[in-house]
Amino acid sequence: MTTKRLLELRVNGITHTVASDADATLLEVLRETIGLTGTKWGCLTGDCGACTVLVDDLPVVSCLQLASQVEGRDITTIEGLGGPAGELSEVQASFVRNGAAQCGFCTPGMIMSSEALIRAGVEPDETAVREGLAGNLCRCTGYNKIIDAVVEVARGRE
Repeated sequence: MTTKRLLELRVNGITHTVASDADATLLEVLRETIGLTGTKWGCLTGDCGACTVLVDDLPVVSCLQLASQVEGRDITTIEGLGGPAGELSEVQASFVRNGAAQCGFCTPGMIMSSEALIRAGVEPDETAVREGLAGNLCRCTGYNKIIDAVVEVARGRE
């Protein structure tokens, strides 16, 4: 019998008190308990990056992160990037402008990793962006439009 534990998770600026199994991943809690389904189920082995969220502004694959390990930290999901009236963040808008999403499966994770790069002040060049997004896989775009979108935002912040 699994015992539930109460966790307080600060997600997108809102504190959620949730009952969670000790072995529940952050991905499970975000999607199944809190109802934030923008973070995608992917490989569940940390290889594809589809489930990437930010924890204290750092990219984390939520399928490998226990929810209990991020209690008291700032968690940002794809739903938390835009403005209060549904406005897109700079990175999201750049993905749209550059046609950086095709099937959309990897898009939330790509955007979250891209956001982490921008927040960290990555050099606005293709090489740095490719290295920063190495943990995110896309089977549709060939990455060029994704790289263009991130470089566009990085150059705009110079």
